Amino acid sequence: MNYQAIKVIYYNEMLRAWNTLMQTIASPVISTCLYFVVFGGAIGSRIEEVDGVPYGSFIVPGLIMLSLLTQSISNASFGIFFPKFTGTIYEVMSAPISFLEILIGYVGAAATKSLIIGVIILFTAGFFVELEIKHPVWMVAFLILTCISFSLFGFIIGLWATNFEKLQLIPLLVITPLVFLGGSFYSVAMLPPLWQKITLFNPVLYLISGFRWSFFDKSDVPVGTSLLMIAIFLLACLAVVRWMFKTGYRLKQ
Repeated sequence: MNYQAIKVIYYNEMLRAWNTLMQTIASPVISTCLYFVVFGGAIGSRIEEVDGVPYGSFIVPGLIMLSLLTQSISNASFGIFFPKFTGTIYEVMSAPISFLEILIGYVGAAATKSLIIGVIILFTAGFFVELEIKHPVWMVAFLILTCISFSLFGFIIGLWATNFEKLQLIPLLVITPLVFLGGSFYSVAMLPPLWQKITLFNPVLYLISGFRWSFFDKSDVPVGTSLLMIAIFLLACLAVVRWMFKTGYRLKQ
């Protein structure tokens, strides 16, 4: 394992985040604070509790997941697309480093940035609502697994995209709607029976449900199922990235 190569790629990506601090960290945190004001204040004044949890506290896991998913994808996709766009990716690929080392460097940096944002939002939420994390170890585990999984997914999008417009296509048209329809701001039990069954086909539901369980010990689906879905998604993304590097998909001209 070439740890020096991983270190260089990782530090380069983290340095880019530092140089664009307002866009990388401040912007999603401010946006999430606005969600707290609108949903926690306006709607929370009309909905007192959901599953015995104050509504302002109930939406915290969903808001964190919304930011984690979008930022993980954005950070990882842009991180690999920009070197591909400028042509510097070919210098990386011609170096004596494996695809796994490249993957760890780029995805590790993207996951770290997303994790920092998630922690900041969690800390910020404490100023708006009272939070009690009943399973802190599992909460951290869900945070890390989500950041890594969706950073891998973003890495795939960055390799697949041929222009900057495609980088935003899947996050805006697929991921964001799935998050909103996956129980971010409500419990699935509040839906009609037919929609409850339809919502079970939304993979994001399992992420949000498991993460919410780590806070309040309440979930819409079994926690074991949530962990299984995350593991399957993670392994599937690894398999796709390996295939892309092995075949040179969108990497070789």
